[in-house]
Amino acid sequence: MTSEERPLEAAVRGLARGRALDEVVDVGRPGAWLALDERIRSVYEWPGLAFPAHKWLAKSVRPTVLRDLPGDPAPTEAELVLALCDGDGRIREAALPHAAQRPAVLPLVAVRTTDWVPAVRDRALAVLTEALPRADARTLAVTAPVILRLRDRVRGGRATDLLQELLRDAPPAALTALLLNRDRLTRRIALGLAVERGLLSPTELAHLAAYDEDVAVQDRAANAALAAGVPDETLPLLLGARTGAVRSAGVTALRKAGRAAEAEPYLYDRSGLVRACARWVLRQDGRDPLALYRAACADPAAVPRRAPLGLAECGDRKRDMEVLWDLTGHPDPLVRASAVAGLRLFEVADFARLLPLLDDPAPGVVREAARALLPWAHRLPEEELVRRTGPDRPLHVRVRALRLLRELGSVAYEETARRLAGDPDPAPMPVPVPGPVPVPAPDPHADEDPLPRTRVRRWFWRNRLLRPGR
Repeated sequence: MTSEERPLEAAVRGLARGRALDEVVDVGRPGAWLALDERIRSVYEWPGLAFPAHKWLAKSVRPTVLRDLPGDPAPTEAELVLALCDGDGRIREAALPHAAQRPAVLPLVAVRTTDWVPAVRDRALAVLTEALPRADARTLAVTAPVILRLRDRVRGGRATDLLQELLRDAPPAALTALLLNRDRLTRRIALGLAVERGLLSPTELAHLAAYDEDVAVQDRAANAALAAGVPDETLPLLLGARTGAVRSAGVTALRKAGRAAEAEPYLYDRSGLVRACARWVLRQDGRDPLALYRAACADPAAVPRRAPLGLAECGDRKRDMEVLWDLTGHPDPLVRASAVAGLRLFEVADFARLLPLLDDPAPGVVREAARALLPWAHRLPEEELVRRTGPDRPLHVRVRALRLLRELGSVAYEETARRLAGDPDPAPMPVPVPGPVPVPAPDPHADEDPLPRTRVRRWFWRNRLLRPGR
Protein backbone atom coordinates (compact mmCIF):
# COMPACT_ATOMS: atom_id res chain seq x y z
CA MET A 1 0.00 0.00 0.00
CA THR A 2 1.38 3.40 -0.98
CA SER A 3 1.70 6.38 1.32
CA GLU A 4 -1.20 8.06 -0.52
CA GLU A 5 -3.51 5.07 0.05
CA ARG A 6 -2.96 4.77 3.81
CA PRO A 7 -4.92 7.92 4.77
CA LEU A 8 -7.71 6.83 2.42
CA GLU A 9 -7.89 3.42 4.06
CA ALA A 10 -8.03 5.06 7.49
CA ALA A 11 -10.80 7.38 6.28
CA VAL A 12 -12.91 4.54 4.89
CA ARG A 13 -12.44 2.48 8.03
CA GLY A 14 -13.44 5.47 10.13
CA LEU A 15 -16.61 6.00 8.08
CA ALA A 16 -17.46 2.31 8.35
CA ARG A 17 -17.26 2.67 12.13
CA GLY A 18 -19.58 5.68 12.06
CA ARG A 19 -17.10 8.53 12.56
CA ALA A 20 -18.03 12.02 11.35
CA LEU A 21 -17.01 12.98 7.83
CA ASP A 22 -14.90 16.00 8.77
CA GLU A 23 -12.98 13.88 11.29
CA VAL A 24 -11.58 11.51 8.67
CA VAL A 25 -11.49 13.63 5.48
CA ASP A 26 -9.97 17.02 4.74
CA VAL A 27 -13.22 18.41 3.37
CA GLY A 28 -11.55 21.62 2.22
CA ARG A 29 -9.39 19.79 -0.31
CA PRO A 30 -11.24 18.83 -3.51
CA GLY A 31 -8.83 16.03 -4.30
CA ALA A 32 -9.75 14.32 -1.04
CA TRP A 33 -13.39 13.90 -2.14
CA LEU A 34 -12.44 12.43 -5.51
CA ALA A 35 -9.89 10.07 -3.98
CA LEU A 36 -12.36 8.95 -1.30
CA ASP A 37 -15.01 8.16 -3.92
CA GLU A 38 -12.58 6.08 -5.98
CA ARG A 39 -11.23 4.27 -2.94
CA ILE A 40 -14.63 3.21 -1.60
CA ARG A 41 -15.80 1.99 -5.00
CA SER A 42 -12.60 0.09 -5.77
CA VAL A 43 -12.62 -2.04 -2.60
CA TYR A 44 -15.52 -4.21 -1.48
CA GLU A 45 -13.91 -6.45 1.11
CA TRP A 46 -11.01 -5.47 3.31
CA PRO A 47 -9.61 -7.63 6.08
CA GLY A 48 -11.19 -6.69 9.38
CA LEU A 49 -13.61 -4.18 7.82
CA ALA A 50 -17.36 -4.69 7.65
CA PHE A 51 -19.19 -2.32 5.32
CA PRO A 52 -22.70 -1.29 6.39
CA ALA A 53 -25.49 -3.27 4.79
CA HIS A 54 -27.46 -0.06 4.09
CA LYS A 55 -30.39 -1.34 6.15
CA TRP A 56 -31.86 2.16 6.07
CA LEU A 57 -32.56 1.46 2.39
CA ALA A 58 -34.16 -1.93 3.04
CA LYS A 59 -37.71 -0.60 2.57
CA SER A 60 -36.71 0.71 -0.85
CA VAL A 61 -35.74 -2.63 -2.32
CA ARG A 62 -37.71 -3.61 -5.40
CA PRO A 63 -37.07 -6.59 -7.67
CA THR A 64 -34.79 -4.67 -10.02
CA VAL A 65 -34.53 -1.12 -8.75
CA LEU A 66 -33.96 0.61 -5.43
CA ARG A 67 -36.36 3.52 -5.01
CA ASP A 68 -36.73 5.84 -2.04
CA LEU A 69 -39.98 5.89 -0.10
CA PRO A 70 -41.18 8.58 2.36
CA GLY A 71 -40.95 6.12 5.24
CA ASP A 72 -37.23 5.41 4.85
CA PRO A 73 -35.25 6.10 8.05
CA ALA A 74 -32.71 8.94 7.94
CA PRO A 75 -29.16 7.61 7.57
CA THR A 76 -26.18 8.88 9.47
CA GLU A 77 -23.67 11.05 7.66
CA ALA A 78 -21.14 8.20 7.43
CA GLU A 79 -23.74 5.76 6.10
CA LEU A 80 -24.82 8.26 3.48
CA VAL A 81 -21.25 8.82 2.31
CA LEU A 82 -20.63 5.09 1.91
CA ALA A 83 -23.93 4.65 0.05
CA LEU A 84 -23.19 7.53 -2.35
CA CYS A 85 -19.88 5.86 -3.24
CA ASP A 86 -21.17 2.28 -3.28
CA GLY A 87 -20.25 0.00 -6.16
CA ASP A 88 -23.94 -0.73 -6.86
CA GLY A 89 -25.49 2.00 -8.99
CA ARG A 90 -28.96 1.26 -7.58
CA ILE A 91 -27.74 2.06 -4.07
CA ARG A 92 -26.08 5.26 -5.25
CA GLU A 93 -29.29 6.33 -6.95
CA ALA A 94 -31.45 5.57 -3.91
CA ALA A 95 -29.10 7.44 -1.58
CA LEU A 96 -29.17 10.69 -3.56
CA PRO A 97 -32.57 12.01 -2.34
CA HIS A 98 -31.35 11.65 1.25
CA ALA A 99 -28.39 13.90 0.38
CA ALA A 100 -30.63 16.82 -0.62
CA GLN A 101 -30.96 17.92 3.01
CA ARG A 102 -27.34 17.10 3.93
CA PRO A 103 -25.08 19.99 2.84
CA ALA A 104 -22.00 18.20 4.17
CA VAL A 105 -22.19 15.54 1.42
CA LEU A 106 -23.06 17.90 -1.43
CA PRO A 107 -19.56 17.49 -2.95
CA LEU A 108 -20.28 13.77 -3.38
CA VAL A 109 -23.56 14.63 -5.07
CA ALA A 110 -21.50 16.71 -7.50
CA VAL A 111 -19.23 13.72 -8.11
CA ARG A 112 -22.28 11.58 -8.91
CA THR A 113 -23.24 13.98 -11.73
CA THR A 114 -20.37 12.37 -13.67
CA ASP A 115 -21.48 8.80 -12.82
CA TRP A 116 -21.44 6.22 -15.60
CA VAL A 117 -25.04 5.21 -14.81
CA PRO A 118 -27.45 7.62 -16.58
CA ALA A 119 -30.13 7.32 -13.88
CA VAL A 120 -27.60 8.25 -11.18
CA ARG A 121 -26.32 11.21 -13.20
CA ASP A 122 -29.79 12.60 -13.83
CA ARG A 123 -30.91 12.27 -10.23
CA ALA A 124 -27.64 13.74 -8.90
CA LEU A 125 -27.99 16.75 -11.20
CA ALA A 126 -31.57 17.27 -10.04
CA VAL A 127 -30.48 17.16 -6.39
CA LEU A 128 -27.56 19.51 -7.07
CA THR A 129 -29.80 21.93 -8.96
CA GLU A 130 -32.15 22.06 -6.00
CA ALA A 131 -29.58 22.17 -3.18
CA LEU A 132 -26.79 24.33 -4.58
CA PRO A 133 -28.73 27.64 -4.75
CA ARG A 134 -29.76 27.17 -1.12
CA ALA A 135 -26.26 26.32 0.09
CA ASP A 136 -24.58 28.63 2.57
CA ALA A 137 -21.12 30.16 2.04
CA ARG A 138 -19.32 27.31 3.83
CA THR A 139 -21.00 24.60 1.77
CA LEU A 140 -20.38 26.52 -1.45
CA ALA A 141 -16.71 26.96 -0.54
CA VAL A 142 -16.36 23.17 -0.18
CA THR A 143 -18.51 22.13 -3.13
CA ALA A 144 -17.38 24.62 -5.79
CA PRO A 145 -13.76 23.32 -5.94
CA VAL A 146 -15.02 19.76 -6.40
CA ILE A 147 -17.32 20.79 -9.26
CA LEU A 148 -14.49 22.66 -10.97
CA ARG A 149 -12.28 19.57 -10.70
CA LEU A 150 -14.97 17.58 -12.52
CA ARG A 151 -15.15 19.79 -15.59
CA ASP A 152 -12.37 17.85 -17.32
CA ARG A 153 -14.33 14.60 -17.04
CA VAL A 154 -16.42 13.34 -19.90
CA ARG A 155 -19.72 14.20 -18.19
CA GLY A 156 -18.53 17.04 -15.95
CA GLY A 157 -19.77 19.93 -18.05
CA ARG A 158 -23.34 20.05 -16.72
CA ALA A 159 -22.34 20.58 -13.08
CA THR A 160 -19.76 23.19 -14.07
CA ASP A 161 -22.30 25.11 -16.14
CA LEU A 162 -24.73 24.98 -13.23
CA LEU A 163 -22.11 26.41 -10.85
CA GLN A 164 -21.05 29.22 -13.16
CA GLU A 165 -24.67 30.18 -13.82
CA LEU A 166 -25.27 30.25 -10.08
CA LEU A 167 -22.19 32.38 -9.39
CA ARG A 168 -23.12 34.90 -12.07
CA ASP A 169 -26.29 35.69 -10.13
CA ALA A 170 -25.01 34.92 -6.63
CA PRO A 171 -25.00 37.62 -3.92
CA PRO A 172 -21.74 39.60 -3.94
CA ALA A 173 -20.81 38.34 -0.47
CA ALA A 174 -21.07 34.69 -1.57
CA LEU A 175 -18.92 35.27 -4.66
CA THR A 176 -16.25 37.41 -3.01
CA ALA A 177 -15.94 34.86 -0.18
CA LEU A 178 -14.58 32.41 -2.77
CA LEU A 179 -11.66 34.78 -3.37
CA LEU A 180 -10.25 33.49 -0.06
CA ASN A 181 -10.77 29.82 -0.91
CA ARG A 182 -7.75 27.57 -0.42
CA ASP A 183 -8.24 26.11 -3.92
CA ARG A 184 -6.50 28.22 -6.54
CA LEU A 185 -8.78 27.18 -9.42
CA THR A 186 -11.80 28.34 -7.42
CA ARG A 187 -10.14 31.70 -6.74
CA ARG A 188 -9.42 32.12 -10.45
CA ILE A 189 -13.05 31.47 -11.45
CA ALA A 190 -14.38 33.68 -8.66
CA LEU A 191 -12.04 36.53 -9.58
CA GLY A 192 -13.03 36.36 -13.24
CA LEU A 193 -16.73 36.57 -12.39
CA ALA A 194 -16.16 39.30 -9.77
CA VAL A 195 -14.28 41.39 -12.33
CA GLU A 196 -16.95 40.72 -14.93
CA ARG A 197 -19.63 41.92 -12.50
CA GLY A 198 -17.55 44.88 -11.28
CA LEU A 199 -17.71 43.85 -7.63
CA LEU A 200 -14.16 44.83 -6.71
CA SER A 201 -12.60 48.28 -6.51
CA PRO A 202 -9.08 48.94 -7.87
CA THR A 203 -7.71 48.90 -4.33
CA GLU A 204 -9.28 45.52 -3.58
CA LEU A 205 -7.91 44.14 -6.83
CA ALA A 206 -4.47 45.51 -5.99
CA HIS A 207 -4.56 43.74 -2.62
CA LEU A 208 -5.35 40.46 -4.35
CA ALA A 209 -2.55 41.00 -6.85
CA ALA A 210 -0.07 41.83 -4.10
CA TYR A 211 -0.86 39.08 -1.61
CA ASP A 212 -2.43 36.11 -3.39
CA GLU A 213 -0.07 33.18 -3.93
CA ASP A 214 -1.37 32.12 -7.36
CA VAL A 215 0.37 33.69 -10.34
CA ALA A 216 -2.78 33.60 -12.49
CA VAL A 217 -4.78 35.43 -9.82
CA GLN A 218 -2.00 37.98 -9.39
CA ASP A 219 -1.83 38.70 -13.11
CA ARG A 220 -5.60 38.94 -13.61
CA ALA A 221 -6.09 41.12 -10.54
CA ALA A 222 -3.22 43.46 -11.45
CA ASN A 223 -4.48 43.94 -15.01
CA ALA A 224 -8.04 44.50 -13.77
CA ALA A 225 -6.81 47.05 -11.20
CA LEU A 226 -4.95 49.02 -13.86
CA ALA A 227 -7.87 48.82 -16.29
CA ALA A 228 -10.20 50.21 -13.63
CA GLY A 229 -7.96 53.20 -12.98
CA VAL A 230 -4.80 54.19 -11.17
CA PRO A 231 -5.75 55.76 -7.84
CA ASP A 232 -2.96 56.86 -5.52
CA GLU A 233 -3.64 54.04 -3.05
CA THR A 234 -3.33 51.35 -5.75
CA LEU A 235 0.21 52.00 -6.99
CA PRO A 236 2.01 51.45 -3.66
CA LEU A 237 0.33 48.05 -3.34
CA LEU A 238 1.43 46.96 -6.80
CA LEU A 239 4.93 48.41 -6.49
CA GLY A 240 5.44 46.72 -3.12
CA ALA A 241 4.27 43.26 -4.21
CA ARG A 242 6.48 40.21 -3.73
CA THR A 243 6.03 39.01 -7.32
CA GLY A 244 7.98 40.66 -10.10
CA ALA A 245 5.10 40.44 -12.57
CA VAL A 246 2.88 42.49 -10.25
CA ARG A 247 5.60 45.04 -9.55
CA SER A 248 6.19 45.39 -13.29
CA ALA A 249 2.50 46.20 -13.76
CA GLY A 250 2.83 48.90 -11.13
CA VAL A 251 5.94 50.32 -12.79
CA THR A 252 4.18 50.42 -16.16
CA ALA A 253 1.25 52.22 -14.53
CA LEU A 254 3.57 55.01 -13.36
CA ARG A 255 3.61 56.39 -16.87
CA LYS A 256 -0.19 56.37 -17.10
CA ALA A 257 -0.34 58.17 -13.75
CA GLY A 258 2.09 60.84 -14.95
CA ARG A 259 4.78 59.75 -12.48
CA ALA A 260 7.35 58.25 -14.86
CA ALA A 261 10.26 59.76 -12.94
CA GLU A 262 9.45 57.48 -10.01
CA ALA A 263 10.43 54.45 -12.11
CA GLU A 264 14.15 55.15 -11.73
CA PRO A 265 14.64 53.17 -8.47
CA TYR A 266 13.14 50.13 -10.19
CA LEU A 267 16.03 50.08 -12.64
CA TYR A 268 17.80 48.17 -9.86
CA ASP A 269 14.98 45.79 -8.95
CA ARG A 270 15.73 42.12 -8.30
CA SER A 271 13.36 41.11 -11.12
CA GLY A 272 14.54 41.38 -14.71
CA LEU A 273 10.98 42.02 -15.88
CA VAL A 274 10.65 44.98 -13.52
CA ARG A 275 13.98 46.41 -14.67
CA ALA A 276 12.90 46.11 -18.31
CA CYS A 277 9.59 47.87 -17.59
CA ALA A 278 11.40 50.64 -15.72
CA ARG A 279 13.71 51.19 -18.70
CA TRP A 280 10.71 51.38 -21.04
CA VAL A 281 8.89 53.90 -18.83
CA LEU A 282 11.95 56.12 -18.59
CA ARG A 283 12.54 55.99 -22.35
CA GLN A 284 8.93 57.02 -22.93
CA ASP A 285 9.60 59.94 -20.61
CA GLY A 286 12.61 61.01 -22.66
CA ARG A 287 15.31 59.74 -20.30
CA ASP A 288 18.15 57.37 -21.13
CA PRO A 289 18.33 54.43 -18.68
CA LEU A 290 21.77 53.42 -19.97
CA ALA A 291 23.19 56.76 -18.87
CA LEU A 292 21.64 56.26 -15.46
CA TYR A 293 23.19 52.80 -15.17
CA ARG A 294 26.62 54.08 -16.14
CA ALA A 295 26.40 56.94 -13.69
CA ALA A 296 25.34 54.56 -10.91
CA CYS A 297 28.19 52.12 -11.60
CA ALA A 298 30.78 54.89 -11.88
CA ASP A 299 30.70 55.49 -8.11
CA PRO A 300 31.67 52.24 -6.32
CA ALA A 301 30.83 53.74 -2.95
CA ALA A 302 27.16 54.26 -3.83
CA VAL A 303 26.47 51.73 -6.58
CA PRO A 304 23.02 50.06 -6.25
CA ARG A 305 23.26 46.34 -5.75
CA ARG A 306 21.80 45.26 -9.11
CA ALA A 307 23.02 48.19 -11.19
CA PRO A 308 25.83 46.13 -12.80
CA LEU A 309 23.36 43.54 -14.06
CA GLY A 310 21.06 46.25 -15.43
CA LEU A 311 24.05 47.84 -17.16
CA ALA A 312 24.83 44.54 -18.89
CA GLU A 313 21.20 44.14 -19.98
CA CYS A 314 21.23 47.33 -22.04
CA GLY A 315 24.90 48.33 -22.23
CA ASP A 316 27.72 47.97 -24.72
CA ARG A 317 30.11 45.05 -24.34
CA LYS A 318 33.26 46.87 -25.37
CA ARG A 319 32.60 49.98 -23.33
CA ASP A 320 31.03 48.59 -20.18
CA MET A 321 32.76 45.25 -19.64
CA GLU A 322 35.75 46.69 -17.76
CA VAL A 323 33.39 48.52 -15.40
CA LEU A 324 31.85 45.17 -14.47
CA TRP A 325 35.28 43.60 -13.96
CA ASP A 326 36.16 46.39 -11.55
CA LEU A 327 32.95 45.79 -9.60
CA THR A 328 33.80 42.09 -9.08
CA GLY A 329 36.06 43.35 -6.29
CA HIS A 330 33.37 45.43 -4.58
CA PRO A 331 33.00 44.83 -0.81
CA ASP A 332 29.25 44.18 -1.13
CA PRO A 333 28.70 40.52 -2.17
CA LEU A 334 25.43 41.36 -3.96
CA VAL A 335 27.20 43.92 -6.11
CA ARG A 336 29.93 41.40 -6.90
CA ALA A 337 27.32 38.75 -7.80
CA SER A 338 25.47 41.26 -9.98
CA ALA A 339 28.68 42.18 -11.78
CA VAL A 340 29.52 38.53 -12.46
CA ALA A 341 25.98 37.95 -13.74
CA GLY A 342 26.48 40.90 -16.07
CA LEU A 343 29.70 39.38 -17.37
CA ARG A 344 27.76 36.21 -18.09
CA LEU A 345 25.31 38.21 -20.21
CA PHE A 346 28.29 39.64 -22.09
CA GLU A 347 29.42 36.01 -22.71
CA VAL A 348 32.86 36.64 -21.28
CA ALA A 349 35.28 33.72 -21.75
CA ASP A 350 38.31 35.06 -19.87
CA PHE A 351 39.02 31.98 -17.77
CA ALA A 352 42.09 33.49 -16.12
CA ARG A 353 39.85 36.12 -14.48
CA LEU A 354 36.68 34.07 -14.02
CA LEU A 355 38.18 31.02 -12.32
CA PRO A 356 39.42 32.94 -9.23
CA LEU A 357 35.85 34.11 -8.67
CA LEU A 358 35.00 30.51 -7.75
CA ASP A 359 36.95 31.11 -4.52
CA ASP A 360 34.79 34.03 -3.41
CA PRO A 361 33.55 33.76 0.19
CA ALA A 362 29.98 34.68 -0.90
CA PRO A 363 27.95 31.72 -2.25
CA GLY A 364 25.99 34.04 -4.59
CA VAL A 365 29.17 35.17 -6.33
CA VAL A 366 30.38 31.60 -6.74
CA ARG A 367 26.99 30.57 -8.12
CA GLU A 368 27.08 33.31 -10.76
CA ALA A 369 30.70 32.53 -11.62
CA ALA A 370 29.82 28.87 -12.15
CA ARG A 371 26.89 29.86 -14.38
CA ALA A 372 29.22 32.09 -16.41
CA LEU A 373 31.73 29.26 -16.81
CA LEU A 374 29.19 26.55 -17.57
CA PRO A 375 29.04 27.10 -21.37
CA TRP A 376 32.82 26.84 -21.48
CA ALA A 377 33.19 23.90 -19.10
CA HIS A 378 34.79 21.71 -21.76
CA ARG A 379 37.66 24.21 -22.02
CA LEU A 380 38.36 24.57 -18.30
CA PRO A 381 41.53 23.09 -16.75
CA GLU A 382 40.55 19.89 -15.00
CA GLU A 383 43.15 20.17 -12.24
CA GLU A 384 41.81 23.61 -11.20
CA LEU A 385 38.32 22.18 -10.64
CA VAL A 386 39.55 19.07 -8.83
CA ARG A 387 41.65 21.23 -6.51
CA ARG A 388 38.55 23.23 -5.53
CA THR A 389 36.71 20.07 -4.41
CA GLY A 390 39.24 19.45 -1.64
CA PRO A 391 38.23 19.33 2.04
CA ASP A 392 40.00 22.63 2.70
CA ARG A 393 37.49 24.53 0.55
CA PRO A 394 34.09 25.91 1.65
CA LEU A 395 31.06 23.83 0.83
CA HIS A 396 29.62 26.24 -1.76
CA VAL A 397 32.94 26.24 -3.64
CA ARG A 398 33.17 22.44 -3.64
CA VAL A 399 29.61 22.02 -4.91
CA ARG A 400 30.01 24.42 -7.84
CA ALA A 401 33.41 23.01 -8.78
CA LEU A 402 32.01 19.47 -8.81
CA ARG A 403 29.13 20.51 -11.06
CA LEU A 404 31.53 22.14 -13.50
CA LEU A 405 33.64 19.00 -13.38
CA ARG A 406 30.56 16.97 -14.27
CA GLU A 407 30.00 19.13 -17.35
CA LEU A 408 33.62 18.54 -18.31
CA GLY A 409 32.72 14.86 -18.69
CA SER A 410 36.10 13.40 -17.70
CA VAL A 411 37.11 10.37 -15.66
CA ALA A 412 38.17 12.73 -12.88
CA TYR A 413 34.52 13.56 -12.20
CA GLU A 414 33.58 9.97 -11.37
CA GLU A 415 36.61 9.56 -9.15
CA THR A 416 35.90 12.85 -7.35
CA ALA A 417 32.21 12.02 -6.92
CA ARG A 418 33.06 8.65 -5.34
CA ARG A 419 35.54 10.34 -3.03
CA LEU A 420 33.06 12.98 -1.96
CA ALA A 421 30.31 10.42 -1.39
CA GLY A 422 32.12 9.40 1.80
CA ASP A 423 33.36 12.87 2.64
CA PRO A 424 33.08 13.73 6.36
CA ASP A 425 31.98 17.30 5.65
CA PRO A 426 29.78 18.41 8.58
CA ALA A 427 27.29 20.06 6.21
CA PRO A 428 25.27 17.88 3.81
CA MET A 429 26.78 18.10 0.34
CA PRO A 430 24.59 17.22 -2.68
CA VAL A 431 26.89 14.98 -4.70
CA PRO A 432 25.55 14.22 -8.21
CA VAL A 433 26.10 10.50 -8.70
CA PRO A 434 26.67 9.20 -12.24
CA GLY A 435 23.78 7.26 -13.66
CA PRO A 436 20.11 7.77 -14.43
CA VAL A 437 18.35 10.43 -12.43
CA PRO A 438 15.36 9.03 -10.48
CA VAL A 439 12.05 10.56 -11.48
CA PRO A 440 10.05 11.68 -8.43
CA ALA A 441 6.53 10.37 -8.03
CA PRO A 442 3.84 12.84 -9.11
CA ASP A 443 2.32 14.86 -6.32
CA PRO A 444 -1.47 14.27 -6.29
CA HIS A 445 -1.97 17.64 -4.63
CA ALA A 446 0.34 19.66 -6.89
CA ASP A 447 -2.56 21.66 -8.29
CA GLU A 448 -3.52 22.87 -4.83
CA ASP A 449 -1.92 25.44 -2.61
CA PRO A 450 -2.24 26.33 1.05
CA LEU A 451 -4.55 28.99 2.37
CA PRO A 452 -3.79 32.48 1.14
CA ARG A 453 -1.79 34.67 3.43
CA THR A 454 -3.42 35.68 6.65
CA ARG A 455 -2.57 39.27 5.84
CA VAL A 456 -4.91 39.50 2.88
CA ARG A 457 -7.58 37.60 4.79
CA ARG A 458 -7.42 40.13 7.64
CA TRP A 459 -7.51 43.02 5.19
CA PHE A 460 -10.63 41.72 3.47
CA TRP A 461 -12.49 41.29 6.72
CA ARG A 462 -11.32 44.64 8.08
CA ASN A 463 -12.56 46.44 4.98
CA ARG A 464 -15.87 44.57 5.01
CA LEU A 465 -15.39 43.03 1.58
CA LEU A 466 -17.20 39.95 2.84
CA ARG A 467 -19.91 41.87 4.64
CA PRO A 468 -23.29 40.15 4.15
CA GLY A 469 -25.54 42.00 1.77
CA ARG A 470 -22.79 43.93 0.09
